[in-house]
Amino acid sequence: MSVFALSPRECGNRLLSLLPDDDLAALSAHLEMVDLDLKQVLGEREHAISHVYFPCSAVLSVLAQMLEGQAVEVGTIGNEGFYGIDVLLGGAQANATETTLCQVSGKALRLPTAAFVRVLDGSMSLRDVTQRYMLAYMSLLSQSVACNRLHTTEARFARWLLMTHDRVTEDTFHITQEFLANMLGVQRPSVSLVAGAFQQAGMIRYNRGQMTILNRQALEESSCECYGIVQQQFERRIGPFRKGCGDRR
Repeated sequence: MSVFALSPRECGNRLLSLLPDDDLAALSAHLEMVDLDLKQVLGEREHAISHVYFPCSAVLSVLAQMLEGQAVEVGTIGNEGFYGIDVLLGGAQANATETTLCQVSGKALRLPTAAFVRVLDGSMSLRDVTQRYMLAYMSLLSQSVACNRLHTTEARFARWLLMTHDRVTEDTFHITQEFLANMLGVQRPSVSLVAGAFQQAGMIRYNRGQMTILNRQALEESSCECYGIVQQQFERRIGPFRKGCGDRR
């Protein structure tokens, strides 16, 4: 795979776009483009991490799972980051409480974990970029814990939509109410009520699993402060999110 194919225009992963050409070329020798489907599992708790993923248009969800099967989303990974932080920290297995799956289908670049470690050992730029992302991601995890405990379903729903909108390439993306309920840790009827209210207010259009962001500014006003806090951490460490879709300010 050529360096050109990994350019920000072609791939869209912001971490890869920050790498010098030489380091990107070393990584590109091992990367392959894959399509990720909705609910596809990339990593399960305490299972070996076989591949590291750099999302392009796909968005991943990191779920904290209880032994009885209940789960709630604690993290989101899109084109601002990568899946495989455990590998960066020297771990060979996924976190003992987390499962990572695809929440918005799309494309991602992946490489075998062993190849990632080899390139990482020889590239200060790759290590620097991924560590900067890790620090921002840790802020996301800690803020999500507080948000899930302290804030209303409405505020968390708005925050989740904003975070996903930042990471996809269009104003419209596919997501089911069942999946939204699992992400927010609530019952499906609660999602129906909130989505209906947001739609009536003109913030979104939601039909047959297709979510369209109509008024981003109103969503930001409806979200809790957690969105802005985490956004600042990512922008400070890896640069601003893409702008220009819909009515983004």
